[in-house]
Amino acid sequence: MWILILSELLVFGAGLAAFLAVRLGDPEGFAAAQAQLHRGLAGVNTLVLVTSGACAALATRAAALSRKPVARLWLLAAGALGAVFLGIKATEFRDLAALGFSTETHPFFTFYYLLTGFHAAHVAAGLPLFLIVSWRCWPAGVEMAAAFWHMVDLVWVLILPVIYLLR
Repeated sequence: MWILILSELLVFGAGLAAFLAVRLGDPEGFAAAQAQLHRGLAGVNTLVLVTSGACAALATRAAALSRKPVARLWLLAAGALGAVFLGIKATEFRDLAALGFSTETHPFFTFYYLLTGFHAAHVAAGLPLFLIVSWRCWPAGVEMAAAFWHMVDLVWVLILPVIYLLR
């Protein structure tokens, strides 16, 4: 799991570095494109995902204390919040698409859709992982799922300022 986490962090780091490098060549275009994003939804999604990470951490603690029913509930709560995150992200994608913004519109949107879409795919991958781990609910499995989820949290906390806030 740690090899996967480190490799994913490197991939996302390279994507964010490429975004910043391309942005240097067209700061005005990137600022105009960024102005089309809904920062409020991104803020809500940040709260949702960080809260989900707290649920995963509480599941890890409960599993370590052999409190399987409690650990299961925290894992399911983390997964439910992950699903909320995906719903909000889908709304954001839908709204941008309705305005005519696609990966072809501007390099900003190419990176935006690739980075946030790839991140959303990781969120989606975490949901069945939580279900599988909650079924057996063994401490090492819960810890592994939580570690993956914390990587997903960390990546979002890096994406948020670079894509949504940095001007």
